[in-house]
Amino acid sequence: MPRIEAVGTALPPHVLRQSDVREFARSMFGEVFGSDIDRLVQVFDNTEIDERRFCVPLEWFAASRSFEEKNALYISNALELAERAIGDCLLRAEVRYEDIDCIMMVSTTGVSTPSLDARLCTILPFRNNIRRLPVWGLGCAGGAASLSWARTMCLAEPGMRVLCVVVELCGLTFIRNDLSKAALIATSLFADGAAAVLVEGDNVASRSHSARPYLLASSSSTMPDSLDIMGWDVCNDGFRIVISRDIPSIVSSFVKPASEQFLRDHELTFDDIHNFVLHPGGARVLSAYKSAFGISDEQLRHAYGVLRCCGNMSAVTVLFVLSRFMEENSGNNDYGLLTALGPGFSTEQILLRWE
Repeated sequence: MPRIEAVGTALPPHVLRQSDVREFARSMFGEVFGSDIDRLVQVFDNTEIDERRFCVPLEWFAASRSFEEKNALYISNALELAERAIGDCLLRAEVRYEDIDCIMMVSTTGVSTPSLDARLCTILPFRNNIRRLPVWGLGCAGGAASLSWARTMCLAEPGMRVLCVVVELCGLTFIRNDLSKAALIATSLFADGAAAVLVEGDNVASRSHSARPYLLASSSSTMPDSLDIMGWDVCNDGFRIVISRDIPSIVSSFVKPASEQFLRDHELTFDDIHNFVLHPGGARVLSAYKSAFGISDEQLRHAYGVLRCCGNMSAVTVLFVLSRFMEENSGNNDYGLLTALGPGFSTEQILLRWE
């Protein structure tokens, strides 16, 4: 069964305290909402976020920026962060660049042709015949989905090493003249980051002396008539956020039954899961998971921990949570459920077992 051998992470240099971003947003969005802004910015205090990381400083957001400028910053910063995350991952796995058979590049916050993976292959010493798979458009579900596809590849070719590289620079999608409530919510949550995950097939010997999560099964479920729940509206200024206030309630109405069925297919229930590796989309989403899955704050300690210090880095975030679980050295035969939500509207789920 394919396993996750290592996770590497990288964060950009600019650390923004949530309290500072709140006051910045108060000034900016107050242009539209007037005296009502005092009530609206309370959302910043309810996020469970202390600080976030961005590839640009806070003052950068004060001016209007063209899509061309933002996308150029996306490419340069995404490459730098990806390079660092890959280096961290391979160092932890004790694997060389030339040992990687496939690189899967996942991102939704910018565009690049040649793709980011092609650009990385000119920077890093991968083999010339490495397979490349760029994936765009999955939003917050992209990190989980990449592991699912890596599992399928390694089942087909048990000698493969697949490197999933996920980079999201959510801050660069900010549009100065979009002063909608959806944009205000996004401003309170999203951040930048990168992660790289090495997935290996059965015929590749592990170098680790501790238990590693094996990818037992995966599932993808798409909610009917849900295209307007999450995503981008592409406009002249770039990507305008689409995000529904109904997402927490969807955890109960759609995600819970999908997760129950997924576990039932493998003769399991939520009670059998020791490690809940959940994407922390926000404090309200985590509260919805607690209620729907019947789990505690302690079981979501790593999700809350990542949210607190990094915010919502879209597809990257669940991989930061996974990294914390792997550093914890979970016991043999512990089951895990890795889950993330994304545009479509969909849920990606992976059943893990530490061995």
